[in-house]
Amino acid sequence: MSHDATNWAIQRRGLKPTTKIVLWHLCDRFNPDFGCFPSQNRLAHDCEISRSTLNEHLDRLEAERLLRRVPRIDPVTKRQLPTRYILGFEEGFAPHDPEPCPETGHGFLPFGHVAESASEIVTSSANRAEPCPEIAHGNLQEPVSGFCPDPCPENGQSRVRNPDTNLVREPLSKPVKEEEEEDATAREADFDRFFAELLAALGFAANAALPAWWQGWPAHTHVRRWIDDLGLSEDRIIEVAAETRRDHPNPPDGPKALDRFMERAAGRDAQAAIANAKGPTTKRQRKRDAAPRPDDDELAAFYAAKVNSDSFLPASMISNAMCAAMLARGLVTPERLRQRGVL
Repeated sequence: MSHDATNWAIQRRGLKPTTKIVLWHLCDRFNPDFGCFPSQNRLAHDCEISRSTLNEHLDRLEAERLLRRVPRIDPVTKRQLPTRYILGFEEGFAPHDPEPCPETGHGFLPFGHVAESASEIVTSSANRAEPCPEIAHGNLQEPVSGFCPDPCPENGQSRVRNPDTNLVREPLSKPVKEEEEEDATAREADFDRFFAELLAALGFAANAALPAWWQGWPAHTHVRRWIDDLGLSEDRIIEVAAETRRDHPNPPDGPKALDRFMERAAGRDAQAAIANAKGPTTKRQRKRDAAPRPDDDELAAFYAAKVNSDSFLPASMISNAMCAAMLARGLVTPERLRQRGVL
């Protein structure tokens, strides 16, 4: 970490917030003796962004001449090492090579050589022998995007996912929005059709000039309240509107004149719904009431059979009046009633 480097990053103006955060974390990883070469995974984790977004902001910083990226290759394994970032405040900083390699665009460092300072990059670019066409080829790190592990600048391949293609958000958001718009358009078309039928039921001619109270969105909003607030269906509204014309042949001046009729219709419909809900219970009650009640002789015989049997008999089951009825008919004896605990 270098305080001079982070202070330099903080003083840069005109950058977008995320771009400045990337620059600050690069400077935070800068070592005065060894330079700045964090891995992309580490830098993306520090900035809390994806690798593809990170490369976008690195491109902006390089375009603003605030840093320069130098790829590094292990001279033994030929595998790619973390990129060396030359920051704008370092001594001998050169934003761009005078004549970059036409095949790779990665500068004129000899193959396998690792630059350690900005001055070394300037020296190597001035004393170059031949540009290296293979610096971006070879055994690179495992790709994270599913692309070919051997990227080649000639055909534009990259080991980093293209941030402009989002397979989750982009394909879903637009169709959903279009579907909602289509549904809203269809609902408006259905309501316009219903409103035209309502005007016809009220006696308005198809091409006649409508009164002011029947024009525009206020009339539509008023009629919608009959559906939303009163719970009337479109067919029921048209039916009530046609009924009002029997006593008032002339069309009303506006929908407000029909409020009283619509409210009465909603009340009648509610009462009818309640009556229908209670209908089965009322029929069952009438069915029970319609059954013939047993006479006194049948009741006395029923309870006498209980007294004369040996089954359990609650003391409160037989009233005094029933005891007198059974004794009067000679169905039981007083001794039996006392034995059963009735008397």
